[in-house]
Amino acid sequence: MAGIRIERGVTSGVFTLDGGTWDADNNVWIVGDDHEAVVIDAAHDAAAIVNAVGGRRLAAIICTHAHNDHINAAPELSEATGAPILLHLDDRLLRKHTHPDRDPDSFLSDNQRIEVAGTEMQVLHTPGHTPGAVSLHLPRLGTVFTGDTLFAGGPGATGRSYAHFPTIIRSIRDRLLVLPSTTIVRTGHGEDTTIGAEAPHLEDWIARGH
Repeated sequence: MAGIRIERGVTSGVFTLDGGTWDADNNVWIVGDDHEAVVIDAAHDAAAIVNAVGGRRLAAIICTHAHNDHINAAPELSEATGAPILLHLDDRLLRKHTHPDRDPDSFLSDNQRIEVAGTEMQVLHTPGHTPGAVSLHLPRLGTVFTGDTLFAGGPGATGRSYAHFPTIIRSIRDRLLVLPSTTIVRTGHGEDTTIGAEAPHLEDWIARGH
């Protein structure tokens, strides 16, 4: 019987904010074993995510933040599976832009522990890209899911509403770069990196600004 594992799917759709629209390819992460799983960032295509989950019980739909390209499939996925939608309270206003009639089932809090398939996941509040952005650290698997807070090459964008560059820098410095250097960073878009690969560039990011 297979143990806990991480699966990545990529879904495509549009991202809308501040009156603009962009094409977006999003990573959708599934963490679990043969029996149960959680989805991190239900983006664009609920049917594809249901298919990837298969016959497993979906324990939760965890949103790293409330930009619509990360949560737009969450209500449909929840309806199809019965899984609750989890989001940090500080992104409740941003979420209203995408799903005004569908509140989260529960609000995430800093340092909260979520168990899936016998493995504990720690919620790290990492605001800056949005006020309620979170990262999800799985020490047992040596990985952290950072949404749009940290990518290969630097911080997520802070030029849009609700974003703040000094805040994202503090989040990265104080919550993420303190993790073991071998920690794999699994992002909301694009390829993985590691904490060790990104940490030496912090001062460059600060100098570059947003």
